[in-house]
Amino acid sequence: MTWWRRHPVLTAGGVFVVVVVGYLAVTFIQVWHASRQDDARPAQAIIVLGAAQFDGRPSAVLRARLDHAADLYEQGLAPILVVTGGSQPGDRFTEAAASAAYLESKGVPASAIQLETTSRNSRDEIAAAARFLHQQNVRDVLLVSDPFHAFRIDAIADGVGLNAYVSPTRTSPVKGVAELRAELRETVAVAVGRLIGYDRLDRWLGR
Repeated sequence: MTWWRRHPVLTAGGVFVVVVVGYLAVTFIQVWHASRQDDARPAQAIIVLGAAQFDGRPSAVLRARLDHAADLYEQGLAPILVVTGGSQPGDRFTEAAASAAYLESKGVPASAIQLETTSRNSRDEIAAAARFLHQQNVRDVLLVSDPFHAFRIDAIADGVGLNAYVSPTRTSPVKGVAELRAELRETVAVAVGRLIGYDRLDRWLGR
């Protein structure tokens, strides 16, 4: 009798480990590859994923996203800029409100900015934006966030009925080891999200 027949539990465990490691490795490659792509092109709207703000001032991470979104708007790639993100307990401002004020200070007209102010995670931000954009017959969107975030938000947008392309900022302060850690976190998030759904996952993660 062969070894694997004499030790079926160990054999099954070994196969399971190989499958899981292989799945995570493939997912990491997908996350890494997406982070290096820029699919900027004409669209109907630009959606900026939220990040921390401090009493109305966007954090460095959020500023990098907004600067890139403003550049895309100035290039004429879309007539609408959607900023997303609610508030944390005790905040006086939502992420979206801080983002809108920052964009206006950079010369983006208020009439071009739409706010989504209720969400606290990526899936809810995109889903909420999709709901009011669908009412305006908007389907084609550019998503702006950090590079490590690109693969997951693209998948989320597809799941809520948006035809999305991702144009990550290249000026994010998340670099080096911090970026690698973020890509590893995203790898796990994508791997799990595919199995249980991104809506449930993001409610667990908080973003």
